[in-house]
Amino acid sequence: MAVLGIILSLGLLMFMAYRGFSVIFFAPVFAILAAIFSGMAIMPTYTEIFLPNLANYLKVYFPFFLLGAVFGKVMEESGAAKAIAKAIVQKLGKKQAMLSVVLSAAILTYGGVSLFVVAFAVYPFAASIFKEADIPKRLVPATIALGAFTFTMDALPGTPQIQNSIPMKFFNTDLYAAPVFGTLGAIIVLVAGIAYLEWRKRVAHAAGEGYGTNHKNEPELVEDGNLPNPWLSALPLVSVLAVTLILQKLIFPHWNITSWVSQAPYSIPKAGVVGTMNNWALMIALIVGIMLAFIINPRRIKGNVAKAINLGAIGSLLAVMNTASEVGFGNVIKSLPGFQTIAHALTGINAGGSPLLSEAVTVNTLAGVTGSASGGLSIALDTFGKHYLDWAAKTNVSPELLHRVSSMASGGMDTLPHNGAVITLLGIAGLTHKQSYKDIFVMTLIKTGTVFVLILLQGVFHFV
Repeated sequence: MAVLGIILSLGLLMFMAYRGFSVIFFAPVFAILAAIFSGMAIMPTYTEIFLPNLANYLKVYFPFFLLGAVFGKVMEESGAAKAIAKAIVQKLGKKQAMLSVVLSAAILTYGGVSLFVVAFAVYPFAASIFKEADIPKRLVPATIALGAFTFTMDALPGTPQIQNSIPMKFFNTDLYAAPVFGTLGAIIVLVAGIAYLEWRKRVAHAAGEGYGTNHKNEPELVEDGNLPNPWLSALPLVSVLAVTLILQKLIFPHWNITSWVSQAPYSIPKAGVVGTMNNWALMIALIVGIMLAFIINPRRIKGNVAKAINLGAIGSLLAVMNTASEVGFGNVIKSLPGFQTIAHALTGINAGGSPLLSEAVTVNTLAGVTGSASGGLSIALDTFGKHYLDWAAKTNVSPELLHRVSSMASGGMDTLPHNGAVITLLGIAGLTHKQSYKDIFVMTLIKTGTVFVLILLQGVFHFV
């Protein structure tokens, strides 16, 4: 009954999210339903398990959501995001429409712009160039997803997205962990994803299908002569990566702060000081990026400072609450007796060898359960992080590999129908799951498969 309750509650959460209902409301409802099937009390489950885990997630990761959303909004209001996307599209032309959209989304995501903001920023240009090239509009979401939700989200070393920052706390690593593993993964995902999308385009054209008519949410593209220079627009993005690298690699390692932050009133555990400093580095880098984004185009941003900050802050609340609610849901599931059976099976994978395969399956599974890459990753590492770190030490596996594998695995099956980013992306494009979800899911399969291929290759060639 306990396992049945878990499956039923997950299925219902996916169904309600598919129908457009908020997971903030329904995540605790179905978490309690699963608890009832296990014979647990309703109110203690909500107040003593769901809410504390929701709050703990907010405590640790809210700054990244807040600063990332504000940064993305400032990039949008200053015209920097539009200038970068427009320059890439114009440079490559309509024959490379799909690659243009992927690269536009990838550059913004790798620079630290929120995935949700990237979708808003890139969609108008994606729809425009797809229409000009007569490519079916139903392929727009998958194309944006490839650029924003896959290799730049968690594979490329240095990406400031939250899926790459979460493992730092557990493995005392930094954003640039396992650069060879991550870069190879990014190349495989990009090449395979583009190949699939181009194949889908050719099949559609062979069948006589073009962009289509009577679409919803068609963008009204207005020429804007007040956009900043594209190269100047990239400065805030580069600064986020550069400042993070400098602080994490060159400055913080030489600071002896353990003695004072490990004591009252801070009382940070000594084992967590490195991860905490790495988090500080990303926060500082995002603040620098926000300041530069304000400066690069003062004429356009004038009068919009409050708007950018306020809308970014408000937008971050919805994103972080969606994810935190899913984390609360996942932690209730984690506390149920039926989950122990699942956990034992997951951690028992390849028990005699490297922990990487078990870690990838576990993170991928929990990301799918929660419908959130960061949510599933947090639950997996909260529950099994120390176990995998001890396992890695016994088998001589680098903590950097644990970081990169867990990060990349989180961006796999998280994109099931109840994933908030998928629902948002389809809403922006004015398309339905029926029209476009299949191709988004293929991007997920490519991303998921790449992680396991790399684990196999790493076992043979031992690269990090």
